[in-house]
Amino acid sequence: MITITFPDGNTRDYEAGVTAMAVAKSISSGLAKKVLAAKVNGELRDASRAIETDAQIELITAKDPEGLELIRHDCAHVLAEAVQELFPGTQVTIGPVIENGFYYDFYRDEPFSEDDFAAIEKKMAFIINRNDKFERIVMPRDEAIQTFKDMSEDFKAELIEDLPESETITVYKQGKWFDLCRGPHLPSTGKVGKAFKLMKVAGAYWRGDSSNQQLQRIYGTAWATQEDLDAHLEMIKEAEARDHRRLGRQLGLFHFQEEAQGQAFWHARGWTLYQLLQQYMQRRQTEYGYEEIKTPQLMDRKFWEASGHWDKYRENMFVAEIAEEDKVLSLKPMNCPCHIQVFNFGQKSYRDLPLRLAEFGSCHRYEPSGALHGLMRVRAFVQDDGHIFCRQDQITDEVKLFTDLLKSVYADLGFDDVKVKFSTRPEIRVGADEVWDNAEAALEEAARASGLDVELNEGDGAFYGPKLDFVLRDAIGREWQAGTIQADFNLPERLGASYIGADDAKHVPVMLHRAVLGSFERFLGILIENYAGRFPLWLSPVQVVIATITSEANDYAEEVATKMRALGLRVETDVRNEKINYKIRELSADRKIPVIAVVGKREAEEGKLALRRLGSQKQEVLTLDDAFAALAFEATPPDVKRQDG
Repeated sequence: MITITFPDGNTRDYEAGVTAMAVAKSISSGLAKKVLAAKVNGELRDASRAIETDAQIELITAKDPEGLELIRHDCAHVLAEAVQELFPGTQVTIGPVIENGFYYDFYRDEPFSEDDFAAIEKKMAFIINRNDKFERIVMPRDEAIQTFKDMSEDFKAELIEDLPESETITVYKQGKWFDLCRGPHLPSTGKVGKAFKLMKVAGAYWRGDSSNQQLQRIYGTAWATQEDLDAHLEMIKEAEARDHRRLGRQLGLFHFQEEAQGQAFWHARGWTLYQLLQQYMQRRQTEYGYEEIKTPQLMDRKFWEASGHWDKYRENMFVAEIAEEDKVLSLKPMNCPCHIQVFNFGQKSYRDLPLRLAEFGSCHRYEPSGALHGLMRVRAFVQDDGHIFCRQDQITDEVKLFTDLLKSVYADLGFDDVKVKFSTRPEIRVGADEVWDNAEAALEEAARASGLDVELNEGDGAFYGPKLDFVLRDAIGREWQAGTIQADFNLPERLGASYIGADDAKHVPVMLHRAVLGSFERFLGILIENYAGRFPLWLSPVQVVIATITSEANDYAEEVATKMRALGLRVETDVRNEKINYKIRELSADRKIPVIAVVGKREAEEGKLALRRLGSQKQEVLTLDDAFAALAFEATPPDVKRQDG
């Protein structure tokens, strides 16, 4: 007999070799129908695998994250079987689970298209209805290689050949079809359910190497229920409507073109938005004691070699060689070595710490053209970068101060839902383990003292230090990693930074790398999508458009616009010879103007404005003085309002 311990601490005894499914059935038939897999001593396993010794088990259902991942995993297997049944001769490669779904890469001479999706989905539904059991089979290595070669599945054979000799080779069979897979899997294809949809087809390379064979990647999404699938598809539809690239063109903010890949051309309205955000951040950083600096674009490679960036980022750096001077310079991919040079200029005392330096630093990084995505992934960007040079005993206070700033900024910009990830040492890093132990302990303590509820993100720290990453949730529930603060005990020493302590000896400062927004370009893309282009008045590039009903009001419209501009409002006039309803539709739906001031002959004679807010059908008729006062107050940035009381 063996003892099975459940999550609540209760135990039951079973014959050795019992399966998790049998355990579930012994509790209730209803539970057994819901069970998809089990965690046995922390390891996720098939519900049909035998348990031979005492174990702690947790039964997994579709309500658990692991259950949903298995549904997506198995949906990829069902997709692969469906494709090979419909398109004989197609080779399968890999098909992992990804965020919100899965994909499978195929090798086939003829291209797939989305027109094929209906037939593939129909065949997938047939396989799911067939409810074939998933069967785990352990195969000797040589037999597995030969089996797949005999099937002309060369990619699968190559995968097995590259596995370590000690690796257990398993395949999973569903009906007559099988695939190389570590597992685990659902009990049967029927458990996948019908809440799936194929989304798109794209190109890919075998093992991500452009020198290898070109593959075709079919993406899909799968969910535990139809309601969840419908909600996801609705979110995608909403995300498409909010796509910052489309809105950027529609609102006249920016554009991209092939001759300057990954670099935005900012138009007047977009540059206004950009400057408004930057000016806001300048005020906030000054409020929190930062000194703004400006450092060079080009730096000698020796600084990047000393910092470790040359080894880590060389392939992503734009390099300029000056043959006449036998020098190699790099456009900076980040600002930290430059800020250390500012710190190093002149002797520093412990009394000078903390020293908070900030820069809207222009950076360049090579991103493959296929990875570029509007403002979200670019080659040229500006960071609201900052570096705090401090003593180790000042870390906690500085992290608390930074956290206060970040939360306040996010709230002002419309983001109240923020979570924090604590990222620890990566596999490839600089610095001794004891230095990392010290840095991680210090940052973890600072996070605790700051009242942050952190989620552990092991192995994802910067190569020079651990970090806290701040992830915000937007209006439609998507998550974006934006701000960060990183505890660096390595680069200051590597680049010769020091200060004179109270003991008159030299000490190496701690450097806290921090950014609130991160890349300005990326954050503006997030901001555009969060607001769907409907910016709050203080951030809107054009705040008011004065639209005339009749040409008799044209002079009045221009006169009012001049007075509004004198108050600092960003105003345009629309005196086109068009009907007012047409103007309102265009200004609202297409240009998303926050306030339309409608004026006709009566408004001109009475010295009034009829204000119409974006998203509302109502008009508010106000005197000029009342309208000016209301709009000027509403257009005041939130930080300025707080200072004014």
